[in-house]
Amino acid sequence: MRSDKQMDSPRIVYEDNHLIVAVKPAGFLSQSDGSDAPDMLTFLKAYIKDRYDKPGNVYLGLVHRLDRNVSGLMVFARTSKCASRLSEQIRNGSFSKSYRATVTGYLEGHGRLVDYLVKDEKNNKVRVFETQVPGSKRCELIYDAGEYDGKFTKTCVTLLTGRHHQIRAQFAHIGHPLKGDVKYGGPGSRDGLGLVSAGLSFDHPTTGERLEFILPES
Repeated sequence: MRSDKQMDSPRIVYEDNHLIVAVKPAGFLSQSDGSDAPDMLTFLKAYIKDRYDKPGNVYLGLVHRLDRNVSGLMVFARTSKCASRLSEQIRNGSFSKSYRATVTGYLEGHGRLVDYLVKDEKNNKVRVFETQVPGSKRCELIYDAGEYDGKFTKTCVTLLTGRHHQIRAQFAHIGHPLKGDVKYGGPGSRDGLGLVSAGLSFDHPTTGERLEFILPES
C-alpha cells in the first residue's frame, strides 16, 4: 500500500441478485478483525443497504479471502444458497483463481510448485516443507514467468489449492520472494506487495453460466 496517497475505495465490477464481484484495495481486510481497519464485508453490506434501501441486517457471504496487503478481485454471495454453491466449487476445483506476482530475480518459463505448509499462528507466517510433515497441508500452484526488468520477473500464477500465504511462501522457498514481501525475505517497496488477484472464473450459482473476470493491469 502506498504511504503517500489516500487508500483507494473498493470498486464493484459485477453484481446481480445472487452475487457481487468487487476489487479489494491493498490495505482493506476481507472481513473485520474487530479493529477500526476498513474491510470489504462491512463496506459492501453498507453499499447494498444504501443502494437497495434494505431494512435490518444485510446478508453477504464471504466465499474466499485475500490478505490485507493483497489487492484484486473477490466474489461475495448475496444469498446463503449462492455462498454454499460457490464454496462447493472451491472445494471441487471448478472455481479458478489467478494472480499476477512480481517476484525477485530472474524466473524462467513455466513451472509447478508442490509443497507442504505449516502455519505459525503466533507470527502469522507459514513454513514450507518439500515433504509431508505432521500438521502440514499440501499446496500446489502453476506459474508462467514473463517480463524480467533486471531485478524482478512479472509472473502469472494459478492456484490449484488455496492456502494461507501460499504464493508468498512458495516463491520465497525457491529463492524468488515477492517484491515488497519483507515478511518472507523480499525487498521493501513503496508500491506495496507485488501480488494482485487478477482473475476469477466460476459457474454462476443459479444459471450455471461460466463467468470470468480479468483485472486489467494498471
